[in-house]
Amino acid sequence: MVQRLHLVFGGELVDPTKNVFKDVDDLHVVGIFPDYEAAFNAWKAEAQRTVDNAHMRYFIAHLHRLRDEKAEASSTEELG
Repeated sequence: MVQRLHLVFGGELVDPTKNVFKDVDDLHVVGIFPDYEAAFNAWKAEAQRTVDNAHMRYFIAHLHRLRDEKAEASSTEELG
């Protein structure tokens, strides 16, 4: 079975026209979700909760795209 995990996170941006966080130590990790639909629902809830802050943004990261099992391991994976 293939898992398509998604991470939902957000924080305050330096400038609402860019994707640079004001303070990466203050990021809000909403959670990791088993499919896009669950991640989208969580993202939407957080985005609506913070709608009054124009600098606040939430994102969905497709964790399943970060690791391609068919690609050769990176040098950092070989350290472990």
